[in-house]
Amino acid sequence: MLKKLRPFVIYSDNFLNAMSILMPIGGMSLFPVVILREKYNSDDEFWNLRGQKTINHESIHFQQQLELGVLPFYFIYVIEYLLKLPFYGSKAYENISFEREAYENDEDLEYLDNRTRYCWLHKMLY
Repeated sequence: MLKKLRPFVIYSDNFLNAMSILMPIGGMSLFPVVILREKYNSDDEFWNLRGQKTINHESIHFQQQLELGVLPFYFIYVIEYLLKLPFYGSKAYENISFEREAYENDEDLEYLDNRTRYCWLHKMLY
């Protein structure tokens, strides 16, 4: 039942610009919403397809937040980032288990329909 839930999608360049302190952000999942760049809300086919992929990526994070609860999700996210930073350096973000699951599956728009709960766990150690 929970896997059927999807976030609300809003578009705000101003908010994402304010949050882009360390790196540029194209989208962000802040339960229960996904915030995307305004260019993704376009009739242009290129940006529309990129927007679908980004919505899917952030919706994977939405499901991860449902599994753990919002605060535990962000706590684990930050701790895992800090633990991986000495080993991966600037690639630490890409190696967070939550991000690995999302990046590996964001092009599969049916992934959330078939996703196994807590599947990000096996990505945590490698």
